[in-house]
Amino acid sequence: MAELARKAWSLSRASKTIDETSWSFVLPAAFNHLRELDPARLNLELSHLKIDIDEYTFRLYGIGEHDRHTILNTSFFGASLLEEFDYADEEQHESDDEAEPTYDLSGAPDDGLVSWLVGVVFGRFDPRLATGARPIPPEPEPFDPLPARSPGMWPEGEEPPVPPPDILVDDPGHARDLTSHLSAVASTVDVSEPDDLRRWLAREFFPLHIKMYSKSRRKAPIYWQLATSSARYSVWLYIHAFTRDTMYRVQNDYVVPKLMLEERRLETMRQELQDRSTAAERRALTDQETFVDDLRGLLDEVRRVAPLWNPDLDDGVIINFAPLWRLVPHHRSWQKELKTTWDALCAGKYDWAHLAMHLWPERVVPKCATDRSLAIAHNLEDVFWEQMTDRKWSARPTPTRPVDELIRERMSPAVKDALRSLLSAPTAASGGGTGRRRGTVGRGNGGGR
Repeated sequence: MAELARKAWSLSRASKTIDETSWSFVLPAAFNHLRELDPARLNLELSHLKIDIDEYTFRLYGIGEHDRHTILNTSFFGASLLEEFDYADEEQHESDDEAEPTYDLSGAPDDGLVSWLVGVVFGRFDPRLATGARPIPPEPEPFDPLPARSPGMWPEGEEPPVPPPDILVDDPGHARDLTSHLSAVASTVDVSEPDDLRRWLAREFFPLHIKMYSKSRRKAPIYWQLATSSARYSVWLYIHAFTRDTMYRVQNDYVVPKLMLEERRLETMRQELQDRSTAAERRALTDQETFVDDLRGLLDEVRRVAPLWNPDLDDGVIINFAPLWRLVPHHRSWQKELKTTWDALCAGKYDWAHLAMHLWPERVVPKCATDRSLAIAHNLEDVFWEQMTDRKWSARPTPTRPVDELIRERMSPAVKDALRSLLSAPTAASGGGTGRRRGTVGRGNGGGR
């Protein structure tokens, strides 16, 4: 039985080495030939092992044919315990909340390959495993501690020879163009990139990524697409490369230059066409005007959120993403979910979050005096609480520091101004709700840190 169980664990782990969300991930299925990995054969062997293990178990417990038949035809015993409990957990979440959104992914390319290519570009996955420059890590023992990162990632202490980008854009010809970077990696590892890769990345990859990184109502996308409503222009961020300056850099280094470029193109088109334009030329002009308006809307939204941006991964992905809900008009269901989270955050539902303290210290600090869990979350336990002789905790009659002082330390006028601007802005997202303007981008409003 021990030998069969050890072999079943090994086969099961091997089947997970093509799943990038697994601790065991090595390479996507496109590289199975390098490891002579055949998922269909693995599943068949696992099925046979389960039959053998069942047979040994029935014999050890003296279970007869009639009872065997009953057990094997009962749904609970007919599925693995892990599958059964996963299903129960999923059902519980579905009953507590709205149904999981569905995505139309028909016609998608090999999503495992594209997602891996994105991970390589952002410095998450190690392409040397695909080229043979780094050997495939050996299989661990079943009870070894879980690693800090999967074998497919860059090993701890090692970094890519060229520092990876932390921001990429969907912008042909740009030095940080996502599609161009993916194509370069695909060429290096000798795989064919999917057809129409740029369009698919702009419109389909992000929904698929959210689905891939969702489990039992927990959604944790690590690549974030911020875009115009048409997704004609996108900015891509990697969650593990965030800094407090990320949104200022998106604003000043990417969106502002892009808008200025497209405004110049628009002005040139107007001067060249004038009254002698054809119908096709007029359509092109209208299209360019719409694109410029969308970029202005995107810039407006980035400017609103940049001063208050303060990511903290301990808050969880969706709370960090929530203030950016206006920046995902291209994905309505995700925008709706972010907006719901943002509204709950504004209402005080998530005051344990670092973001809540960052935006509303005047609300959160006083709560720490009456809620010890909040005080612990915000490192204020010793200020508001004390442990009595019976080892129980009690609120201090007088905090060790004045509440007003604690609030002032955490209050930022710039953050408050940005928050008021964000909360009072039109409800429509970029490209429609900020007003169509025919001016040019103002250089004096770039902000920065």
